[in-house]
Amino acid sequence: MTNIFADFRRLVVAALNELVGKGEFPRGLDLSRVAVELPRDPVHGDLSTNAAMVLAGAVKENPMALAERIAAALAGRELVTGDYRGCGFTVISVRPGFINIRLAPEVWHAQLRAILRAGTAFGDSAIGGGERINVEFVSANPTGPMHVGHGRGAVVGDALAGLLAKAGFSVQREYYINDAGAQVDVLAQSTYLRYREALGEAIGPIPEGLYPGEYLVEAGRALAERDGRKWLARAEAEWLAPIRDFAAEEMMRLIRADLALLGVNHDLFVSERSLTERGAIDDCVRVLADRGLVYTGVLEPPKGKLPDDWEPRPQTLFRATSFGDEVDRPLRKSDGSWTYFAADIAYHRDKVQRGFDKMIDVWGADHGGYVKRLQAAIQALTNSAATLDVKICQLVNLFDKGAPVRMSKRAGTFVTLREATRSSTCNTRTPAPPPSCATPPQNFRTTICLTPASARRRWTGFQIPPR
Repeated sequence: MTNIFADFRRLVVAALNELVGKGEFPRGLDLSRVAVELPRDPVHGDLSTNAAMVLAGAVKENPMALAERIAAALAGRELVTGDYRGCGFTVISVRPGFINIRLAPEVWHAQLRAILRAGTAFGDSAIGGGERINVEFVSANPTGPMHVGHGRGAVVGDALAGLLAKAGFSVQREYYINDAGAQVDVLAQSTYLRYREALGEAIGPIPEGLYPGEYLVEAGRALAERDGRKWLARAEAEWLAPIRDFAAEEMMRLIRADLALLGVNHDLFVSERSLTERGAIDDCVRVLADRGLVYTGVLEPPKGKLPDDWEPRPQTLFRATSFGDEVDRPLRKSDGSWTYFAADIAYHRDKVQRGFDKMIDVWGADHGGYVKRLQAAIQALTNSAATLDVKICQLVNLFDKGAPVRMSKRAGTFVTLREATRSSTCNTRTPAPPPSCATPPQNFRTTICLTPASARRRWTGFQIPPR
């Protein structure tokens, strides 16, 4: 792969080694810090090397005088880069000791030919050396289609995974399906209601606490087509589990389709329920307990105003404070089931057991307080052999007539990612970003303004260009 910086650095190193061979430089010079890179100001040239600056101490010579000697040794040498061979460059030493290089047009033409030949492989790097990295992103609850707030994490995660793959890492893109717990039971109950509706029952207003989204009408209809009247007049205990599995899979089908619209594809989908059913959480907690990192205790009351339902009670706790967290963390709920934290520990242990000791998770800003505890658990489980790096994406803010609206699937107040994607593909008159806002600031927020016709996007700081 052609790399003009690496190719010219080889030229510089050859010139330095020749000077060493002539006895002009001492033997054993450390050339690892010699670099060829872009000059700070393009006016100074196309490339620049710091060779004289980093070697002046070892050679015991003034950097500027040394730069002139190295520049003289470079003059007339043959540069080999791509399909170019020749002396199409000039060098000049400048204070305090840099050497600037100007390349002839033929050298650039060779670079362009190399780029065209390489296609999308141009710029591939071996920096990663094939090291395995797991990148988990999106992992939206399977209770409905993706809303626009999920889009940011999807794009950030996929772009990050792509960059790592480009740099030579072996990347697995992963999605964690939160298909255990109360929210999927509510999904099953909501789907059952729409199933009854599809079979002709008048269901009236959607009961509070269930998902009112119209997307469940299709799920109910699909269930009716598959199972007919099989579940009518049955007790909830009979239909809850099978309809829960059906509904979760229907929602994941929607989510996969939404991601495909963005060109985002995951290599693996991991089910929380499957981890639970095979005893992965029990086994993980047992390992922590065997290391003396699980105990029964009573936590201090939370700071600030106490929740109405808070009461001091004995809990099964993980010694997170032994690994840098602020407090020890509960592993069991009051009803005896495992906390989400316990399930997340088991899931990340599963990643490690699959050979990933480097993990990256992309989370929303509302999960920022969760980072230390999970990193502490991974440190405890692996004796610091595995690492978790968490990238936080800022939230998307939803507005209706200037007033903020909280996106909620249960309330039915959200804009789907599909709507936003279709809106963006139809918007062909997006203004160009002002030069001062080419890069969003760190506290950048996206706002979505709802109109009766569609979700029109107003981007704070800059606008996303049309596809």
